[in-house]
Amino acid sequence: MTRIAIDAMGGDHAPHEVVAGAVWGAYEYGVALELVGKQDRIEQELDRISSEGFYSDCGKGGKPRRIKIDTSKLDIKITHSSEVIEMGEAPGQAIRKKKKSSIVLAVDAVATGSSDAVVAAGSTGAAMAASLFGLGRIPGIDRPAIAVTLPTIKRPIVVIDAGANSNCTAEMLYQFAIMGSTFSKNILGIENPRVGVLNIGEEAGKGNELAQATYKLLEENQGKLNFVGNIEGKEIFLSVCDVVVCDGFVGNVTLKVTEGTAQMLFRIIKESFKSDLMGKIIGLMAKPFMKKVYGKINYEEFGGALLLGVKGITVISHGRSKAYAIKNAVRVAKEAVETGVNEKIAKFHEE
Repeated sequence: MTRIAIDAMGGDHAPHEVVAGAVWGAYEYGVALELVGKQDRIEQELDRISSEGFYSDCGKGGKPRRIKIDTSKLDIKITHSSEVIEMGEAPGQAIRKKKKSSIVLAVDAVATGSSDAVVAAGSTGAAMAASLFGLGRIPGIDRPAIAVTLPTIKRPIVVIDAGANSNCTAEMLYQFAIMGSTFSKNILGIENPRVGVLNIGEEAGKGNELAQATYKLLEENQGKLNFVGNIEGKEIFLSVCDVVVCDGFVGNVTLKVTEGTAQMLFRIIKESFKSDLMGKIIGLMAKPFMKKVYGKINYEEFGGALLLGVKGITVISHGRSKAYAIKNAVRVAKEAVETGVNEKIAKFHEE
């Protein structure tokens, strides 16, 4: 049975929502858990889930329902951690200083074979640093990258890098393209994924030196990758490609702008429905359809992003993840383990 290590103390709603989501994921997807954090707090949460349950709107933004799971019937072990790395701490210094922190011990569980993957909703920098130092890099990969899955009008698209590396070389972006293409094929099931470079224009000569050099390198390796050229930001959600390659600074800004725009649009629509009697009637009729749309664009549905390029499975969840998002992050971790995405990235690079 696949065992997933969970940083139970990471994130805005830890350990309450994190433990609940982990248990929910273990129950739904048939995996074992290794909960890493303060033992007494984790045990309290497990008792609460068994006796009282927990509430979740299941990512649909509707009325929360109570979910009750008998934790004694699940394969759960607890690894005590006396320290926690906070969001504001410098990642590199923190993991060296706090060697008994929950994220360091969770990654160590994967490194030693105690668990098969780790899910973390705390500091992204700490999760990346702990994974890089604790697991090491896949041969041929200079830096790991965060692969985020986003919805489009047709099928999901992968944006890589979404925040791990602000300063990149063309060679690094080429490696990101390999990892993103492998992820798209093996996790999302897209045969021969189309790869595009995020740029300010479609022409080969557009963009800064990095974008131009990356375009040239990908074009030279057209036999390995299905490179379709540059894509503009407006095309990300129009299904013109399956993998969007960029440096971590651009990728993270793109991700945050997308998230903020989606939230704004839903607020505007909600306010419009409340404006008058006719709007309220239309809003009531449209509610089921709005829930469906919200479910497609809600980050909780995707659970978390894989940190690709390290010799182990690390899933990084949003800092504000609640139980439903953590449950789906467990699913992402299980799929990554079962499909052997890391081994396929290494093989792809060797070829």
